[in-house]
Amino acid sequence: MQLTPEEQRMLAGEHGEAVREAIAYQIEVGRFWGAERFVPITNAHMMGDIEVMGDAGLRYMEHACANHARCSVPITTNARCIDFAHVERLGQHAEEAAKERKIIASLRQMNVCTADTCINYQTIYQPHLGEHVAWGDTGTVIYANSVFGARSNFEGGPSALAAAVTGRTPEYGFHLDAHRRGTLHVRLDCRLDDLADWGAIGKIVGERNQNYYAVPVFDGLRRAPTADELKHLGCALASYGSMAMFHMVGVTPEAPTLQAAFGAQTPPPAWTITDEDLRGVYRGYGLGDGSANLVVFSGPQLSLLEMKDLAARFAGRKVHPGTQVFVTTATSVKASAANLGYLQALEDAGVTVLEGVCFYILENLSEMRRRNGWTNMVSNSAKIVNIIGAHRFNTILRTTQDCVDIACSGQLA
Repeated sequence: MQLTPEEQRMLAGEHGEAVREAIAYQIEVGRFWGAERFVPITNAHMMGDIEVMGDAGLRYMEHACANHARCSVPITTNARCIDFAHVERLGQHAEEAAKERKIIASLRQMNVCTADTCINYQTIYQPHLGEHVAWGDTGTVIYANSVFGARSNFEGGPSALAAAVTGRTPEYGFHLDAHRRGTLHVRLDCRLDDLADWGAIGKIVGERNQNYYAVPVFDGLRRAPTADELKHLGCALASYGSMAMFHMVGVTPEAPTLQAAFGAQTPPPAWTITDEDLRGVYRGYGLGDGSANLVVFSGPQLSLLEMKDLAARFAGRKVHPGTQVFVTTATSVKASAANLGYLQALEDAGVTVLEGVCFYILENLSEMRRRNGWTNMVSNSAKIVNIIGAHRFNTILRTTQDCVDIACSGQLA
């Protein structure tokens, strides 16, 4: 890689051992991906929890602190695996919660903002067109690349932290124009009335095009999508297809026209998705043993507007005695929801609202599933229905209203 004089000084240790280790690591990442140089970044986002990092990650954090590592650009953390207010109730391990606190303390010592959210693009920072960032978590990256026109790859935890320390990241992948052009054409001839419908689109397209560098271009929309709809689409594309970017003609900034989305090249023939295709997605989920004792609204965390909508749907109703319902959201969103009365409405209905976490990475989730007798998990998130499979749930995707009705009746539909 071609290093600037400043980067050469970093590698020589003139800025301290922590910076030297960070840029040496980044050079190896860059060489692996064939990057020729670094590009300066303005913002970073990283995973920082004990479930993902494990004991080795905790030692890594403690080593970085011992070397006086300090982030030079703003950096936030993704969702945690522990809501400290619910450790005992959920049957999580106290020793793991203690480790989680150690990780948080280490990150804060390194100038990391431990915001613990996977929707940082809705709650904290919205990068602008062409801005280079180093974000981890696939859902945040695809939103940054697609909806804002910013530039990031899927950064692993160590590489995101290293980028925040050095203020740069290797220039490869979606930092380059060559990878940001559309590669497949998808026409949406369907109503798309619910968040789950947008996730189902991501599932359909992602499953058939599992390629990091595949960039679908969507057109034919009947209306402009909301931020939450784009969120669920992006998260599903990333989950099912490992995709890091999409275009939506007339909506996303790099796709003012169909031709622009494909880099002025002739668009390939369109693949059309219909309402019947969406119905096929919902029909494709087996009902397992027929139980309806777990409903989850998570993956990604809910925005304030999602909390408002869910509170209205649960208003005046009660969760079935044999069913547990979980909602996860960011700490800042939960505080606002409490102030506006949405939190009270959900809790009055019997919903458990967890803050700063996502359900699928909860510490000790597999044991939690066995202890509670959970076999089926119902959700309106196509992402979590896919990604939680390692914990051996039978997952079922349903629309938001169907999820609420199932939660209150205790009956699958």
